[in-house]
Amino acid sequence: MSDPDHSSAKLRPIGGTENSWCRAACGGTGITVLSLLLIKPLNFHLLQNALHQLHIYHPILRAKLRFDPLTATFSLLIPPPSSTVNLHSFDHPSTAQIIQKDGHTTTGTTTIVPFQILLEHELNNNPWENLDRSSSSCSVDVMHVSVYEIEEGQKWAVMMKLHTGVCDRTAAVAVMKELMGLMMIKNGGGAQTQQGNDTESEVLKGVEEYIPSGKTNKPFWSRGVDMLGYSLNSFRLSNLEFNDPDSPRSSRVVRLLLDSDHTTKLLEGCKVRGIKLCGALSAAALIAARLSKCVPDGEWEKYAVVNLIDCRKHLEPELSSHHVGFYHSAILNTHDMKGGEELWELAGRTYTSFEDAKNSNKHFTDMADLNFLMCRAIENPGLTPSSSLRTSFISVFEDPVIDETNENYEELGVEDYLGCASTHSVGPSIAIFDTVRQGKLDCAFVYPYPLHSRELMQELIDNMKRILIDCL
Repeated sequence: MSDPDHSSAKLRPIGGTENSWCRAACGGTGITVLSLLLIKPLNFHLLQNALHQLHIYHPILRAKLRFDPLTATFSLLIPPPSSTVNLHSFDHPSTAQIIQKDGHTTTGTTTIVPFQILLEHELNNNPWENLDRSSSSCSVDVMHVSVYEIEEGQKWAVMMKLHTGVCDRTAAVAVMKELMGLMMIKNGGGAQTQQGNDTESEVLKGVEEYIPSGKTNKPFWSRGVDMLGYSLNSFRLSNLEFNDPDSPRSSRVVRLLLDSDHTTKLLEGCKVRGIKLCGALSAAALIAARLSKCVPDGEWEKYAVVNLIDCRKHLEPELSSHHVGFYHSAILNTHDMKGGEELWELAGRTYTSFEDAKNSNKHFTDMADLNFLMCRAIENPGLTPSSSLRTSFISVFEDPVIDETNENYEELGVEDYLGCASTHSVGPSIAIFDTVRQGKLDCAFVYPYPLHSRELMQELIDNMKRILIDCL
């Protein structure tokens, strides 16, 4: 991982939020994986050229993460674009070995398909944990791409792994769409892709640099009270049952799918009540969590919910989804549960708490506080219950990914796709990555294993699905 001579490379320090993700990713949280399952032969030369174009359009994607032991800080080295993009390829026998080694293929009656096993393999194959912190001459790419041949001459999985600190969910979705668009163009197709911002601003500024003036202002005493509140509340929070808090952890995935009829009714139910899908998902998860613990009605519990916000449209200047980097923020709220809650009432309560906090600019005023607490938890796991590094029960995005087009998917032979990020270092017990694809809700739930068992998570997600359907 030693750097070659990059005399014309640019070096820039990272921002506060990026620093939090760098520290988290080294331990296993913040490894974003975008995966495509293809049922048409893959043209590797075409893929390589498309990746090269992405490096040109988005300089930060060709960056290398490095650590300076003298200043104890991370930085990004941005080299000039190269015609060679590292692409790791695994033939069918190699892929079969990985699936056999990593494949916990069944949970009760649920079968874990090879495509998902490979996604989990990528989430837990962490190139940044090996970053040498004793020498600033070593660095690791922020983007890695692998291709797996699942069925000989029949199915392939393309896995794009990105450091979350330089590519949030919004950017990751845009990058994947650009990649497919570029492959369509090179293949003679008619699809178009919006090029990224080949500008210095994409490379040289983190989210803090774009926050409108005055939006982060908070009186000193208010900041102290809020920090104390976050810290004290953490000791009173309820958690899911910990199955094994001592063994090494990895990230695993459970998937929730709703058909188009149920999805339409769910989205309509949210719309008529003036809330977003995140409110309904949060409420269903809270109710399901309490059910999983068999807590008697009337016994109060407090759960933490983190809402993740894409700040691009709230920044100055406003940024597009093609501006690659990490431009999300978080709002943490706690919710009291006594049992017997009705989904829509609880959904309204959780969403109103989030909306009120957002209207008070807490996604900006508390950004530094939450980053600080995230880093303290990483450094001192004992400050969290059972050293679990759990900072909340769930995290959920304010808005789902909406995907209404399938033109490129059919032409390229895309049978399925998933996108999510790892959570087995610091983070929630459940991270929800929700997509409405062709009118159907498709959620990936990522959780730390074996801190929580797959059986517990599968039961919880099954209960969530039942709760959502029963309310329609």
